[in-house]
Amino acid sequence: MEFERIWQAPPFSVDFVDGEGGDLVIAFSSIGHDPSRPPSPEFVATATGRGTGAGPRRALFVMDASRSWANDPGFASALRGALARVEARAPVRRIATIGGSMGGFCALAAAQVIPVDAVLAFSPQYSVMPAIFPGETRWSRWTGQIRDFAWPSAPLPGRGQGWACLFHGARDDLAQASRFERKPGTDHLIFPSLGHSDLVPHLKRRGVLSGLVEAAFEGDRRRLLRIAASSGGILRHRFSARF
Repeated sequence: MEFERIWQAPPFSVDFVDGEGGDLVIAFSSIGHDPSRPPSPEFVATATGRGTGAGPRRALFVMDASRSWANDPGFASALRGALARVEARAPVRRIATIGGSMGGFCALAAAQVIPVDAVLAFSPQYSVMPAIFPGETRWSRWTGQIRDFAWPSAPLPGRGQGWACLFHGARDDLAQASRFERKPGTDHLIFPSLGHSDLVPHLKRRGVLSGLVEAAFEGDRRRLLRIAASSGGILRHRFSARF
């Protein structure tokens, strides 16, 4: 697998992995583990369909060295520019965005910038804006540097903007999760025994991320919910009724 730097305009860099077919996954990185270095590509195997019948799938990997939660003015240009370069090589039929934490927030914001068929957002923040969420300090090292909030809160798709699937762990993310609006076109799964940082690793260990992406591309809600349930996910309205 070869990464090609297809867009570079600080703070954003976008890498491309070529593949086959008309599907494209755009994976957004979280803040990463080393604050002294830019984030690295995330969800690589899932995005490219490694080990599945979907592979090799084309994929873009978006990284934001400033950790701006899509608020840096270059966000839209990076997405549109990278997508245009991919489409110049071969048509794109369907797009899914994916990300965890900050990356999940960005995956939702991306659907407001480019045409997206499905969003898979794992542990996305509803907001990191102090005026909206004054008690949220987990990422204050980065969020304290954001001066202008283009996205005060994570946008959910409206009519004709595709399907969004949100996944949250109940242990430490319920405050954020509960602020998301319940609306048509969005499914929201809560994992009672998991927290913010262990949700994606849990799903990776269960080997279900690729299946979630495939179900999202196909618009197969029943399959996606069945896969999520097999890993401990509960639809939010059912979680609220039970806990």
